[in-house]
Amino acid sequence: MTQTTAPDTANPENTVGPAWSPQAMREAQARAWEGVHQIAAAVRPGMRESEARALGETILADLGMGQAWHPLMVRFGENTLRIFADRNAPDLALAENDIFFIDIGPVLLGHEADVGAGFAVGDDPEMHACAAAARTLWHRVAAIWAQESLTGTALYDRAVAEAQAMGWRLNLDVRGHRVADYPHPSRQAAGKLGDLAGQPSAGLWILEIQIRHPTRPFGAFYEDLLA
Repeated sequence: MTQTTAPDTANPENTVGPAWSPQAMREAQARAWEGVHQIAAAVRPGMRESEARALGETILADLGMGQAWHPLMVRFGENTLRIFADRNAPDLALAENDIFFIDIGPVLLGHEADVGAGFAVGDDPEMHACAAAARTLWHRVAAIWAQESLTGTALYDRAVAEAQAMGWRLNLDVRGHRVADYPHPSRQAAGKLGDLAGQPSAGLWILEIQIRHPTRPFGAFYEDLLA
């Protein structure tokens, strides 16, 4: 399902701006991942979320990622159960054995990059397993997308089933979204990937996976471009 030309702009969910480029979109994503991993490497137990965000913003600025289309998000511990829209989360400190995730949305090469991943510190095996499971589940669902002609809605139905088979619970309040060249107001009209009645095109949709532990109060997150 590799996209090499601009998608059908007759449909609002596939509208792109004049500067959209599939190659630039993929390169923006690849560069954004460097930011996530540098921030994750700098996070230490004892830090508060606010401190990690401030440090992350400095790291992104140093990498030339100071412009963003959505703010940097860092979640620790129980806050990993919260979704992006929850702006009133407590300013938790990262424990010695803990879990966290990072979500960044820098503007790179004139495109809306968006990547995120979960990480664990210390020696809690279930936290490490949860962070890894979000990444594994993302790749399973992305492989389903690449192999089958599913709607966005059907794709998230499969994600629910895959998460359950792995022993985790999928948060369907987080259902993916559009990206494109920047600025691109019509992206807002596309809605969520999990509500898409059509087939998602390559290079336009962010697949978001947020899971939680079946009994303990923490979760993990992973997102990347369906490319």
